[in-house]
Amino acid sequence: MEDNTNSDLLHSLMELVQAHRGAFRQERTYVRVVGLVVGELFAFARHTVTQALLALGLTDADWSGWYRLFSRPRYAEESLSRRLFAQTLPHVSADAPYVLGVDGVQVPRSSQKMPGTCWLKAPRTPPFKPGIHRAQRFMHASWLFPLQEGYSRAVPLRFLPAFPPKAVPAPGGQGKEWEVALQAIRWVRQQLDDVQRAAQRLLVLGDGSYDTCGFWRDLPQRSVAAVRTAKNRALRALPGPYAGRGRVRKYGEPVRAPTEWLAERDGWQRTEIQVRGRWLKMTYRCEGPFLRQGLPQCPLFLLVVRGHTWIAGRKAPKRKYREPCFYLISALSRSGHWELPLPVNELLAWLWQRSELEVAHCELKSELGLGEKQCWNPLSAVRSVQWSAWVYAVLVLAGLKTWGLFGGPKAPARWWPGSARWSLTTLWRAYRAAFWGEHAFRAIWTASGDNWLKKETCLQGLWNAVCGAARG
Repeated sequence: MEDNTNSDLLHSLMELVQAHRGAFRQERTYVRVVGLVVGELFAFARHTVTQALLALGLTDADWSGWYRLFSRPRYAEESLSRRLFAQTLPHVSADAPYVLGVDGVQVPRSSQKMPGTCWLKAPRTPPFKPGIHRAQRFMHASWLFPLQEGYSRAVPLRFLPAFPPKAVPAPGGQGKEWEVALQAIRWVRQQLDDVQRAAQRLLVLGDGSYDTCGFWRDLPQRSVAAVRTAKNRALRALPGPYAGRGRVRKYGEPVRAPTEWLAERDGWQRTEIQVRGRWLKMTYRCEGPFLRQGLPQCPLFLLVVRGHTWIAGRKAPKRKYREPCFYLISALSRSGHWELPLPVNELLAWLWQRSELEVAHCELKSELGLGEKQCWNPLSAVRSVQWSAWVYAVLVLAGLKTWGLFGGPKAPARWWPGSARWSLTTLWRAYRAAFWGEHAFRAIWTASGDNWLKKETCLQGLWNAVCGAARG
């Protein structure tokens, strides 16, 4: 059963890679792409080009052609993304919203001359003592797989450079994070229109970095956003009807700041949403629509989620507390009334899933070596990062096509039954088993017993087990 599952996974991967064949003009370029995708799976050290070639056994061949895949315009990133987007459509019904998450990600660098690098705020420093580090900044736009039992997974669609003005000049231009995000949103909206899905709603999820007047003002039509906002955001009521005297008012009276609604005792509603197989209680209130200062033409709803306290742990119970959250959500006009674009429960569930983009960032950096490729020229410094994001998206999407969210193989260890949703480690192990042809665990270590002080005996036993496994 597990053999068939791994074979199906490998078949799905090859189908996905073949679907991107049109993005490469030459056959030899495409062959190198297939080889590097396989090499990424078996590079157990750093994920550099040379390590991938060593995993493929190309130790004596000329390596310069493989590096030119990134340093020369062998393919277009937008062309790859367009074909990847087409592969996500079968998983989303035309009646359901297409959910897109946007977030910024930093790729740490050590060079002060590398294209696209600049001094940025280091994310690993504490809030009370922030520091700086050298890094490249990218904007990550990711499609979120439809919810199943509170689970989802992020598949990167675009990884666009968002270099600040003081960064070392690099291809792709410079821009603010929210400006680059708008480019990705317009691109996804155009792709939906091109495949006859103009009526499908595009739901965009973002953190507080995207709560700017420019982002809300330039949001494409038939696209709605749910963005986290500041607790002291200045909001105003909608203007009243025109009385016939003076100029038309743009704003109504000032209303409470988001944090001031927490003092209200009435008007709260309670619900439960499913998150990763568990039901979480939430207390919320939806107010508005309001107008953000500087946006008189863009009504927004304010969603206030109250903080929550609970006891966690069996052996050593601890009291935990979740901070209150505040969100601004696009308002839609229907029959002369302003309404939310989706039911509140569905919005809360999707807002919780925005953290899947952070999961993708961690997996890209720790498992796929984002930014580790030794590519330093202006083009390859950007292309190599986008390449790693595309490889991650193809590998994960092949797993979703084969298993869904829950159909992965069981964990081989007896001490842990595995989680409901398969992890990236499970996916990696299945790929390697499919290529190697080994689907069962094979021991390569033998216990030394009471003579563990005799190192020669222990090493001899270990070597015999390794040789026996290799012959098998």
